[in-house]
This record gives sequence, C-alpha cells and structure tokens, in this order.
Amino acid sequence: MASGVIFHPCFLLSYYLIGLLATANNVPQAQLIPYHGQHLIKASIGTPPVDIYGVADTGSNLVWTQCVPCDDCFNQTYPKFDPQKSCTYSEISCHSEKCHEWDQVHCSPQNSCNYVSGYVNGGSQGVLAKEKATITSTFGQAVSFDIAFGCSHNSNFHSDGHVTGIIGLGSGPLSFLSQIGSKRFSYCLLPFGTEYTDPSVTSKISFGNGSEVVGDGVVSTPFVDRESGHEYYVTLEGISVGDTYVPFNSSGKVSKGNMLIDSGSPTLSLPPDFYDRLEVEVKKQISIDPIKNDTLLGTRLCYRTEITNENGPILTVHFEGADVELKPIQTFNRPIKRYEYYCFGITNIASTYNEFSDGTGVYGNYVQANFLIGYDLETRMVSFKPTDCTKL
Repeated sequence: MASGVIFHPCFLLSYYLIGLLATANNVPQAQLIPYHGQHLIKASIGTPPVDIYGVADTGSNLVWTQCVPCDDCFNQTYPKFDPQKSCTYSEISCHSEKCHEWDQVHCSPQNSCNYVSGYVNGGSQGVLAKEKATITSTFGQAVSFDIAFGCSHNSNFHSDGHVTGIIGLGSGPLSFLSQIGSKRFSYCLLPFGTEYTDPSVTSKISFGNGSEVVGDGVVSTPFVDRESGHEYYVTLEGISVGDTYVPFNSSGKVSKGNMLIDSGSPTLSLPPDFYDRLEVEVKKQISIDPIKNDTLLGTRLCYRTEITNENGPILTVHFEGADVELKPIQTFNRPIKRYEYYCFGITNIASTYNEFSDGTGVYGNYVQANFLIGYDLETRMVSFKPTDCTKL
C-alpha cells in the first residue's frame, strides 16, 4: 500500500469525469427496457451509484425515484435509494430558486423543499434534492451530471416490479433533458410485449449532439406552443385506414397542437367522435368478426385471431407535414397474456383521461414503437424514422 494518502470516493468520481467529458463525440446514451407497456431508462444516482429504472416520460417534467424511508410506496424489485449512503446527496433548501422551479412545493419546518407530482395513474411526494446522475455513452463509458430530483417518500403511483420512479423528458426546468443541458434527444421504443418474447432485447435513448434523426424515410412535424410550454404538442389532421381518410374533426377544421406526444402513456387516445369514426372504418377493413359481449374486454375492439399485415389495415397518421405509417404490430396488441385476444391499441380518450376534455389526444408509446423518434428544441420539430428497434 502506498503512503497514507486517502482519496474520498466523491473526489475520485469527479476526477474521473473531468477526463471523460473532455473526449469528443461521446454521446450520452442510456438503455431502454420495455416493461408492461412502459419503457424504463436505466440510470444510476448517488455515490456510490445505485441503479434506478425510471419510466421514460415525455409527458412530464420531474425526475424522481423511491427513497428510504418509503412507508407508503409501491413495491419495487430493486433496492430503494438510501440518501444517507450517498456522499453526493444534499437536500434543496426551500429558500432556493431551484426549489421554486417546481409549481407544487411547500416548505417543511426544517426548510426542506417538499414536492408533490401527480399523474393519471397516481402520484409521488417527497423532498427535492441534488445528486449525481450517471448514464453511459456511445463509447460505453460513464457520463455523470448534477441534477435536482425528487426523493420520493410517498408514492401512490400504480406500478410495481422493475419501476423505481419516473424520468421526465419534457422541456421544463427540472426535466432530465433540461438539467443535462441538452436541446435534443432521440429514442427507439420496442413493440408492446417484446419482453415476453425475448426478455434480453433492449433499445437506446440518446441525448445532445449526435442524437439527431436523419437519413432516408425521415418525416418531421412542428411543435405547437401551449399554456404549460413544457410538453410536446403537435397537430394531427386525420388518420387513413388503408386508402380511406378519417378526418380528426367531422367539420374538417382542427386546432393546432391537438395531440400530446407522450412516451409515458401506452395508447394512442383520441377524442370520442374521432375514435368512433376511426373504429367503424377499421372494423370494415378486417373481415374477421370481432369478439362481442365479453365482460373482461368491455367495449374494446378485439379479435380471437392475431391481426397482421395480411389481414389488418395499415393506418397512416397525418400530422402537419408528416405522414407516419403504422402497421398492425403498432396498432393491435395482446393485452392479457393468458388469453388469445388481440385488441385495437387505440382508445377513446374519455375512458382514460379526465383532463383532456378539450378535444386533445395523446400519442402514446404503442404507436411510437419501431420508429427512431427525435425531438429538437432548437428547430421545434419532432422527427420519425421507421426503424427495427430490436436491432439497434
């Protein structure tokens, strides 16, 4: 053993990263793991690092993970993050500007910045804190960032298993994207059910320069600013079923920004009138009889035969300036593994979302599968490139 110089683990980490980040073309990149209709970003936080698996969510703007102590929380497979075991953890003061970048905070008697974050399927409460977050890169090396995150001590979020929290990818000040200083990112989502057929297959999400979506077959549509300004809204004009065009509105007029692109929601959810007209046309173009009067399925459009390119229609989503072609692998799935039911993966938003009563739809992750999708906050465009995401 050399002379009695002792290096603190936090010092060693900082020293290593300075050397790494000086190299060129090292694009920050993380593994994306399909899990029960969601896609989890594998990252780590703390020193020493603890792995977290956060839902990749373009529809929200906070990074949080369950922390010790966590009495009223969902069950997770992996150990919860223990802030007392990390030498880089520090709580954010309620008096700091960083605390008030989140709109739902209150001060504890100890001046901690306590946050609340709500979602369609539950919520999270805890303390905003600072920590080292680490992902990999295209060179397979570790790349770390200082971020503010939610250390959740109370989570009634409806989840379990591999999920440990959420990694918000919106453009708000506390999103992962904003905090690592990135103006662009891209990802490739695997088709629903991939984890059942081949659990070893994963895909990637990339950040910053080098993550652009370019080349043959790319189509792009502009973002539309809405009140919050931190999510990705685009304009959907209609959907073709085969050669039959179904307009978003019967009148033919559409509101700009009528569709939220949300990787954290499974289905493409449409306003009731649009959904009803679309479902009628889909039924017309499938010669098989749908399942009727099944209490398990409710009103869902389902079949006992798998819907494939041979017996099902191609749907073309007509965004402003961009046509995106969806095959049955993206529009039909098998929601209950023990039953041979194949159901339409597009839904009526009235049955899912209460807050979108204004006619806005949600472009969920089922229909995003097998596309390399890039978000560029400088050009204000989202781009789609047909890709076999299992081969990336």
